[in-house]
Amino acid sequence: MNITIFNDLDVLYKRAADLFVELSEKAIQKHGKFVIALSGGSSPKAIFSLLATPEYAERIEWSKFYFFWVDERWVSLDDEKSNFKMTLETLLDKIPVSKNQIFPMYKDGIEPEHYAKEYEDQIRNVLGADGIFDFILLGMGDDGHTASLFPGEKILEEKEKWVDAYYLKPQEMYRITLTEPIINKAENILIITFGKSKKYALNEVLNGKYNPKLYPLQLIEKRNGVKIFTDEEAGI
Repeated sequence: MNITIFNDLDVLYKRAADLFVELSEKAIQKHGKFVIALSGGSSPKAIFSLLATPEYAERIEWSKFYFFWVDERWVSLDDEKSNFKMTLETLLDKIPVSKNQIFPMYKDGIEPEHYAKEYEDQIRNVLGADGIFDFILLGMGDDGHTASLFPGEKILEEKEKWVDAYYLKPQEMYRITLTEPIINKAENILIITFGKSKKYALNEVLNGKYNPKLYPLQLIEKRNGVKIFTDEEAGI
């Protein structure tokens, strides 16, 4: 797995934004669109804010983008906990992209398990039966989770569904998420995780015994196209 350790987070964010532009250009040249799945959190927020600046935004063919999400808390789209709301405020409201090419991971008036199936259908409508995203942005929690794939949860064993929803008891809320099979199909994956609190889990993910039930990020295949950006405090 390609690991880059940065000593400056601003440099990390800029490199991630540069990679975003580079991969979008390649995908659009190859098949006329760039289909991505985004995560929430402070790192993506910083990257999205950078992409919305003229330096980046004016170089990008936003009309060729299709936006999906990696995971979401089952809260309304205007809730402060919504990954969609964060992305809307930092990026989507500032770029020329059709609403028909934006696929929030939440819908009013429907049960999360039912919407998971509907969301999978939306992915299939854009990507076809292969379901290969051009780019997926992931993070890692202090406990080694990624997306809404949390330690010890049954969803870690899912091999057929591309999207699933379940009630996460420790957080007392429903989560909806892409699953391991669809994530690992992606052409490119960038994992961003940094800080002292991530060091132990990251070391276990990369160098420890294979135990994805305890460290779910281990489910992501170590292969070409998968990159980790981290810092000196968390880096191995």
